[in-house]
Order: sequence, then structure tokens, then C-alpha cells
Amino acid sequence: MPLTGRAALLAALGSVPVGIWDPGWTGILAVNGPLAVACACDFTLAAPVRRLVLTRSGDTSARLGETADVTLTVTNPSRRPLRARLRDAWPPSSWQPGTEIEASRHRFTVPPGERRRITTRLRPTRRGDRHADRVTIRSYGPLGLFSRQGAHRVPWTVRVLPPFASRKHLPSKLARLRELDGRTSVLIRGQGTEFDSLRDYVPGDDTRSIDWRATARQTAVAVRTWRPERDRHILLVLDTGRTSAGRVGDAPRLDASMDAALLLAALASRAGDRVDLLAYDRRPRALVQGRTARDVLPSLVSAMATLEPELVETDARGLTATVLRTAPRRSLIVLLTTLGAAPVEEGLLPVLAQLTQRHSVLVASVADPHIAHMATARGNADAVYEAAAAAQAQTERHRTAEQLRHHGVTVVDATPDDLAPALADAYLALKAAGRL
Repeated sequence: MPLTGRAALLAALGSVPVGIWDPGWTGILAVNGPLAVACACDFTLAAPVRRLVLTRSGDTSARLGETADVTLTVTNPSRRPLRARLRDAWPPSSWQPGTEIEASRHRFTVPPGERRRITTRLRPTRRGDRHADRVTIRSYGPLGLFSRQGAHRVPWTVRVLPPFASRKHLPSKLARLRELDGRTSVLIRGQGTEFDSLRDYVPGDDTRSIDWRATARQTAVAVRTWRPERDRHILLVLDTGRTSAGRVGDAPRLDASMDAALLLAALASRAGDRVDLLAYDRRPRALVQGRTARDVLPSLVSAMATLEPELVETDARGLTATVLRTAPRRSLIVLLTTLGAAPVEEGLLPVLAQLTQRHSVLVASVADPHIAHMATARGNADAVYEAAAAAQAQTERHRTAEQLRHHGVTVVDATPDDLAPALADAYLALKAAGRL
């Protein structure tokens, strides 16, 4: 039963003349007695809060950086009008900093027996599930002197999905894919190609491509054309161990890895390949398998939404065993992890042969652009020392990458903005070379 500021102001104003002319109890009761009666009447006429019926509707998901509108329907079953203020509480990461008060508080009126809809606009700043907290309502009487207050729990969840900023690169990569996959057929059959179609012989074509059986059935000479194989299996492996928690720019390395994985998944599904996802550190954190080309991208986005880096060392042996169980046949294993010397030399390299014997392996890593900037620093002693440290870090990454290439692994090392298109280019190069 909160007392409003209006009642406190009236009590204070009434106490001024009392203090001047009659400071005794009689004067105080003469002024504040009617005010107390008015407050009691105001409280009685305020609509009850506990009997209100609240329901939710609206968006259940939104990409990071976009808005989500959640509608709260307030039904007033009483015979008194509801004059109220409402606070729709959500976690702090549901709004941009400094906008929570304006976005979560609403003033409204509901006549007896009617309902009103109130929309709260969320703009989340982090991935994951955002759960609605309590809805606090303060109901005022007609004089605005006293109020009733109560809280309701109205469950609702908004899943904040990865932003997929690299989708801007998808049209250009699909154009390259169309040139590679059947739109530009080749005459020479090689590893990683399959039969495409027959066409008429043109002077200059390789005579080894002539299909003599088809030629015998028609009047013109026919030649075979080939295209890269489809229906290959790609397993995206996200390392969610402690190294993925390192921040590069304004986001963890894991976010850049997920963005690159989404672009590759979109491209590979358009190419007719099957895409699965495994997130692992010391145990599987997410596993997406057996999705169709239409469902694979939504499934990956939903699975990635709740992924967070775990502050534990990644179990390379456990990861390798899980990959071999998940991909029993020959596949392209895309491992998004770090190129740090210690994690690779002590964790990945001892078990790498188990993967490369059966699969093609591609390792993608997020490079820190600040290190490249430090390497060019000059002008004073501190800048020179920073440049030397950056050069040493770059040398170690290059040496680690060369060790992986020596074992037959394709390595992509790029900054967060360049990792997604670079990984897509590496996939297209492997597909063109027939190494999938």
C-alpha cells in the first residue's frame, strides 16, 4: 500500500499553518485527519491488483542487435477502473545500456471488464535465452493519494540468436559456387567429380571425353561433362574451451567462429552437401545431425544461441573420439579452434593422425587484428617492444600453422571480419580440387 508523493506533499503543506498557529495535537488532527480519510477512500476505490489477469504474446526469437516486441495483455475483471503504472522486468542484457527505465515502465488505464495491450520492446545485447521476470503493477485511486501494488509472474522466453553478420558475403560465394558446380562443366574426369551430362562435340574437345555408346545412338558425336561431387558430409566442430573465451575486439573468439560456421553451412547446403555441427570442450555442448538443406541453418542458429565459452581446457582426445563417432564415413572436418602453440602441440597434434587418416581436416582460427597493428608500431621504446612481442606471437602462429599443414591439414587464419569469407573460399578450393 504505497503512499504517493501527492499525499506526502499535501501532508507537508498542511503542517505549515499548523506549526504557525496551533502546533498542538488538535491542529495536526484537524489537518491530517481529513487527509487520512481521503487516503483510505482512495485506497478503497483503487482497482485490486491480485485479481488482474495477465498474458503474454509476441516474438520468441530475435537476432543479436535486432529488436523483439513482447506484448503483455492486462485484463481488469473488477468493477473499478484500473489506473496503473507497470514495470515489465527482464534481465539487464535485454536492453541497450541506459534504456531500461524508459522501455520497461508503462502507464495505462483499463476500464472495468476490459483489457489493454502493452508492448515492451527488447533490444538484447547478448546471445542466449532471456526469461521474463516479475510484472509489478501499482494501481492508483481516483485522487492519486494511495495505491495498491502487487507482482505477477508471466513466463516468457526470447531466444537471442547469433547475428550472422557474414551473410552479406553469401551472394558472392554462391556465384562462385554456380561457376564451380555444374554451371561450368569440365571435360576431364578427376578425383572429386561426377558425371554431369552429354553435349555435342566441339572441335578442340579432348577426344578421351567422347562417349562412343551415346554417339552410336545418335547422328552427332557426344562428349561427357563432369562436375564436382555433391552430397559430401561436412562436420563443423566448435571448440568451446577456454581459448574461445578470449576477446578479439568487442566479442569472444567463439562468436567469430560461429559466424564463419554459419556462412560455411549456408554455402555447403546450397552446394548439396550435408552439414552437421558439434560443439565440444570436455563434453558435447551441442550436436546437430541429419537436418535437411532447408532446416540445417535454422537448427544451427538455434543450437549456437545458448553456447558460451567454458573456462576449461579442451579434451583433444575426447573431441577426436566424438568426431570419429559422429562422422564414421569420410568427411570434411572443419575445426574452429585456436592456433596457440601450447593447445595445438600438446592437445591437437598427438591425436591429429586419427582424423587425417579417415577425413579431410580444415582448421580455422581467429587472429587478433590488434597484434598486426602492434607489429607496425614505431616511434618510441615502448612501441618497439610491443612490435617485437607482436612479431614473436605472429611467428609462433605461423610455425604452428606450418606444423598442421605438414600433417595434411588446411589452415585458415584470419581476423574476425575476414574469417568467414576466407573459410568459404577454402571450402570452395577444396571442392574444386576434389579433396572433399
